[in-house]
Amino acid sequence: MSARYGLVRYLCGAAAARTGDEASGPALLLLGAAVTGSAATGSALLAGVTATAAIGGPAVGVLLDRAARPGRLLAGILVSNALGLAAVALFLKPLPFAPVLALALTVGLLGPALSGGWTAQLPRLVASTHLRRANALDAMTFSTASLLGPGLAGAVALRAGGGAAVAVAVALIGLAAPVAWSLPARSTPPVPSPALTDLIAGTRVVLGNRALLRVTLVSTVSIAGTGVLVVATPVLGERLLGGAAQGAMLLSVMAVCALTANLVLARGPARLAPDSMVPLCVLVQAVGVAGAMVAPSAPWLLFAVAVVGAAEGPQLTALFVVRHREAPERLRTQVFTTAASLKVSAFAAGAASAGPLADHSLTLCLALAVALQVTAALVHLLLSRPRPTPDPLVVEDRS
Repeated sequence: MSARYGLVRYLCGAAAARTGDEASGPALLLLGAAVTGSAATGSALLAGVTATAAIGGPAVGVLLDRAARPGRLLAGILVSNALGLAAVALFLKPLPFAPVLALALTVGLLGPALSGGWTAQLPRLVASTHLRRANALDAMTFSTASLLGPGLAGAVALRAGGGAAVAVAVALIGLAAPVAWSLPARSTPPVPSPALTDLIAGTRVVLGNRALLRVTLVSTVSIAGTGVLVVATPVLGERLLGGAAQGAMLLSVMAVCALTANLVLARGPARLAPDSMVPLCVLVQAVGVAGAMVAPSAPWLLFAVAVVGAAEGPQLTALFVVRHREAPERLRTQVFTTAASLKVSAFAAGAASAGPLADHSLTLCLALAVALQVTAALVHLLLSRPRPTPDPLVVEDRS
């Protein structure tokens, strides 16, 4: 019973932190535009809190892996993240924009802790026999956050302004801090070693372990395709749903289907091995995006994006299973936060490349999304090929 209660507390804390994280970007976007009257200010703040994730992920992971009680350090990071967001909102009007943007970039360094930093703590919270189900439930918090966060920020900003929307994001992240503080300590204290040594060791684990490298590259390329699709949704809304604003509904459909798929997995885990689930889900996403590209009517479009969402949820669960299985205990958090930072950066790159394409041709934009998902599947195939072994006869002749 205590283990189940601990998992429920963990899921509530992770969902609150991730929902606050998902709400913070749109909230800053709306606040920047409202305070300065320029959409460029809001987009710069949004870019600021995501651009530095690739740098912060490995560093945050090293710190958490070196902590005897990583939950308490995670709680401190959550509080720092919340205070940083609050400071950006408070100083945006009285200070010049440059130092405020620098503060947003600093806050972005902590972002991967809100995703990968939580997930890495699961093995100390549940028995190994229940870890697969816990992974599915944990992945559901991402879907819940992506469903609730942006909508919550928009609704609060509409009624009370962008500052209130940022305050809600700050409150949600802050609420997660006591839960993080209560997470279990390590069973054995970490062996002291130089931080740079641990950082290099974590990089070697990801690059040297075939399974970890495979899922990391596949998920990074795949999420870039998702970023392209997200940018295309307003144009899809204009084409088949009656307006660009209705395109946001497509993101909600994707999130609900991802949440539902993971709920099914949590009740009865799939028979398919996680290493096989990842490429299958990527290919299903490619089919769904292709369906959205050729959809002749609104019902077909909704069905196509539902297929994309239903594949996203199990893909994330399978990724977690592989990472927990392959990552060494002393480097586990670094593996998760590094992967999280790469995914944030890849999503941003995909979204940035899709903007001009969506304005020029929706078909080309969606074709790029399909191509990225297919490329991710091909990467998995290439890295799944057995490594060649030297011919003993050739070795003998050379000797």
